[in-house]
Amino acid sequence: MVETQNLLPWGSNFTLLVQMSCNTNDILAIYKPRRGERPLWDFPDGTLCRREVAAFEVSEALGWHIVPPTVLRDGLHGLGMVQAYIDHDPKQHYFTFGEDQKEQLRRIALFDHLINNADRKGGHCLLDSTGRLWAIDHGISFHEVSKLRTVIWEFAGQRISPELLRDLRYFVEKLEGKTEESVIGQLLSATETAALQKRGRALLRTSSYPEPGAGRQYPWPPV
Repeated sequence: MVETQNLLPWGSNFTLLVQMSCNTNDILAIYKPRRGERPLWDFPDGTLCRREVAAFEVSEALGWHIVPPTVLRDGLHGLGMVQAYIDHDPKQHYFTFGEDQKEQLRRIALFDHLINNADRKGGHCLLDSTGRLWAIDHGISFHEVSKLRTVIWEFAGQRISPELLRDLRYFVEKLEGKTEESVIGQLLSATETAALQKRGRALLRTSSYPEPGAGRQYPWPPV
């Protein structure tokens, strides 16, 4: 059962804070209905909620668990993305983090390169009360053309750790050969899934965080 709580006004798409009831458990979640997505010239209409779920599936397949649990569900406004709400301090974001979050940020930075995240703002990295970082808002990711825009460029040119490369290699090998059967392959188009594999192989080949290229490489606003 899903009950609407509040409309969140700061998102570019229709976003609701909802309470979900399952048996005797109640949890808060973020609900973004497909019909409330703002049309974009470079992303197919009605696909942003599927990209949010695909980001969660990639995070899980990598074993990194940095995206809150995210599913497609029918809600009060139709099919949409439902994501577990992360209780966090909104005053804390990428630009306020210290050395304690460095290693977690390395993982998020690599994740963004892999999924081709076009909108990694500082406020899309949430710090919970345990010190764990969560990454949210992946609706404009997975485009087959390079569109990476992120505030996390501090690792550019540095070597990717062996542990992260191991996870990445396992993910790429698992996805290849079973694309159409995979959950990710069902959420993305064939060309987008092929581009995801290509980016993964490129990261494995260079074993380094990419450098910023030409064009717009930072989101606006940055937070």
